[in-house]
Amino acid sequence: MSFFGAGIYILRVEKIVNMSEGVERKPRWLKINLPKGTNFKQIKSIINEHHLHTICTSGKCPNMGECWAAGTATLMILGDICTRSCKFCATQTGKPLPPDEEEPANVAESIRLMGLKHAVLTSVDRDDLPDKGAGHWAKTIGEIKKVNPGVTMEVLIPDFDGDPVLIQKVIDANPDIISHNLETVRRLTPQVRSRAKYDVSLKVIEVIAKSGVTPKSGIMLGLGETRDEILETMDDLLVAGCEVLTIGQYLQPTKLNLPVQEYVHPDVFEEYRKTGLEKGFRFVESAPLVRSSYHAEKHIEKNEKE
Repeated sequence: MSFFGAGIYILRVEKIVNMSEGVERKPRWLKINLPKGTNFKQIKSIINEHHLHTICTSGKCPNMGECWAAGTATLMILGDICTRSCKFCATQTGKPLPPDEEEPANVAESIRLMGLKHAVLTSVDRDDLPDKGAGHWAKTIGEIKKVNPGVTMEVLIPDFDGDPVLIQKVIDANPDIISHNLETVRRLTPQVRSRAKYDVSLKVIEVIAKSGVTPKSGIMLGLGETRDEILETMDDLLVAGCEVLTIGQYLQPTKLNLPVQEYVHPDVFEEYRKTGLEKGFRFVESAPLVRSSYHAEKHIEKNEKE
């Protein structure tokens, strides 16, 4: 990956990498605080008691300690086994169990017990189901709204193979924000994502945008993309109607996943944040530890202010 032009960005050399030997040292800005605190323990207890799954644990999210300690968590529905095997993701792949009919009620009750004002929901891909899980998505959103009136909600959905009828089921459930991650640039998509296609994901964003619900997407840096490719991806998302963009550093979750090609300096992330806003996104969250649902409540707050 190019470092975006000599004389514009300064890279601090704080990482030692030898890809052939697998030896690497993460830079200081990727320091992660260990999980702790009363809220963290309470969230963990509620999740365990109700047999729920979170992308925080399944995806080995670096912000789990911070978010759980603050009383927030991204709940993952439709089980913890994905039908796809994307090379960046640590969620296990295989043959999932049938959807849990009690899950919508359990999720809704858990959100009530956590006292959340803003809930974030995601899921594994369920290509094994006739409707890809869209019906279960709609039922869960509806149950959350019934049990937790006044709670705002963001949902991070799979692509449903780009089927507008299935996407519409989620739209009709009326969450505040619908997010679908593009994950990476066009050129790297076949290497990074197992089944999803770049243009299909753009189509998902377009369907959401035309519905009037706020559309959101996210990409990872450090997989070998170039600056021009990142800017092109921003443009593609804007054409599709995307309004909110998150940009974060890819971190290799296990040795079986793709290796990190580059640790991008925080100053570069900040430049991308400014560029995204200048291009026309209403909100851009861009920093090394940013993930799709990180500080997601800010996006709702911005919508309310406008």
